Amino acid sequence: MEENIGTGRRKTAVASVRLRPGKGAVNINGRNFTDYFPLEIQRMMILAPFVKVGMKNTSYDIIVRVRGGGLEAQAEATRLGVARAIVDGDEALKHSLKEVGFLTRDSRKKERKKYGQPGARKRFQFSKR
Repeated sequence: MEENIGTGRRKTAVASVRLRPGKGAVNINGRNFTDYFPLEIQRMMILAPFVKVGMKNTSYDIIVRVRGGGLEAQAEATRLGVARAIVDGDEALKHSLKEVGFLTRDSRKKERKKYGQPGARKRFQFSKR
């Protein structure tokens, strides 16, 4: 099996994920998995596509380049990239990942601030007198 590539996005975070046969090492921006994502729930979220399809991530090395956004958005972008890379390797797994929502990009972004207002929707206080 060759290397499989998937790209994931969330808000302003963009993750490029490479799956290659290996011993299960996860490398994110040249750092260890547990160093980059200290919360266990974020690490579980990233490896959730492997759990769903019943594959062991120990048979693959995961190399991730991620930038932009916060840690939570980066984790979600990485999960989408992992799911897309798995589908790139085996198209038969697409249905099981799609029904859980791992192949759906969360398109919500921050709304821009408008002029004459302190924020996107908030108005300055109205004073009649």
